[in-house]
Amino acid sequence: MASNFRHKDILKIARKEGKVTVDALADLYNVTVQTIRRDLSELAEMGRLERVHGGAVIPSGVINILYEKRRQLNKSGKKAIAIKCAQKIPNGASVFMNIGTTTEAVARELLDHDNLLIVTNNLNIANILSNNHSCEIILAGGVLRRTDGGILGSLTVDMVKQFKFDFSILGCSAIDTDGDILDFDGQEIIVTSTAIQRSRQVIIVADFYKFKRKAPLTICSLADVNYLFTDIKLPNKLLDKCNTWKTEIINI
Repeated sequence: MASNFRHKDILKIARKEGKVTVDALADLYNVTVQTIRRDLSELAEMGRLERVHGGAVIPSGVINILYEKRRQLNKSGKKAIAIKCAQKIPNGASVFMNIGTTTEAVARELLDHDNLLIVTNNLNIANILSNNHSCEIILAGGVLRRTDGGILGSLTVDMVKQFKFDFSILGCSAIDTDGDILDFDGQEIIVTSTAIQRSRQVIIVADFYKFKRKAPLTICSLADVNYLFTDIKLPNKLLDKCNTWKTEIINI
């Protein structure tokens, strides 16, 4: 297989799995590990991948090139999750909402709520909730990422630190079998982690795709979460852990 065709396939795998490893790719394409290392180095030089020990990951922000496609995935499931999550939020609550297509779905279901204070680093959520005239919206300052409407950086973190939220409603890129909540972008993780620290109750909204994907960076554990809204039945081992952690699972 010519290297340019292999490059395209490697990028597809990386976008799906969150990372690729040298050994696995060498076995897949029946080439030497030296050939794969050269492929990954070339992709890294083009800014398509970021080299890590033993392989490569999608670099910060690159995964969000596919944001519009992710918005179309499992729309009905995300809507069902959003409806159930919105029912948990009382009128008059203060809420932080982060970047993600599922959190955007929740925002749409909050349009009929009264007197909410919403702080968000998601420009799309601010636009959605601007149609709720009783809702006060605070858009966290920072650097705009045009690919998905996310706002990131030290200014964003500093603003989030100023609040104490009743709830954080948070999306993520993946959840693994150990209950770790994962993402691709270190800047996103800093903002989300800060919001978790400043929240009385933490809500994760994640459809079944998030349990099939991988991502390289850890946000927190389900042990740090009060509620997980999802449309998948968790494996018994993970469900037992959540029961121990007193993390409530709301299946749609």
